[in-house]
Amino acid sequence: MINRVILVGRLVRDPELRKVTSGNSVSSFTIAIDNWGKDANGNKTTSFIPCVVWGQSADNVSKYARKGMLVGVDGRLSQRKYDRKDGTKASVIEIICDSVQFLEPKDESAVQNQSSSEFDISQDSVDDSKNLDSIDIPDDDLPF
Repeated sequence: MINRVILVGRLVRDPELRKVTSGNSVSSFTIAIDNWGKDANGNKTTSFIPCVVWGQSADNVSKYARKGMLVGVDGRLSQRKYDRKDGTKASVIEIICDSVQFLEPKDESAVQNQSSSEFDISQDSVDDSKNLDSIDIPDDDLPF
């Protein structure tokens, strides 16, 4: 049997972080997914999918993810049943996430700071690249 889910959607609200008795972190959140079809009136429909993530990923999601943020989740579908406070039985289907990817930057300044520090080119690598300008290869030999 295969039970694999990959979804991209926006957070409906800020994630909730809890600690279980063993000390492990668990974060729960809901993502909104646009459906392919339309309703009877021709309007787009949306599905709201509950998600759960454990461990260090749960800490990261609760620390960095916020309402409205675009995320990608990869995990498995799980159904659990429980009794409500009024005594009725309930069932919920949710995604148990193996990974959660943040698909857009927090803000524009974060992207600029990250790109300037992440791609720091040393002077040695710049000097080596000057030698590549002198290579004379006919256009017919290039693979692209």
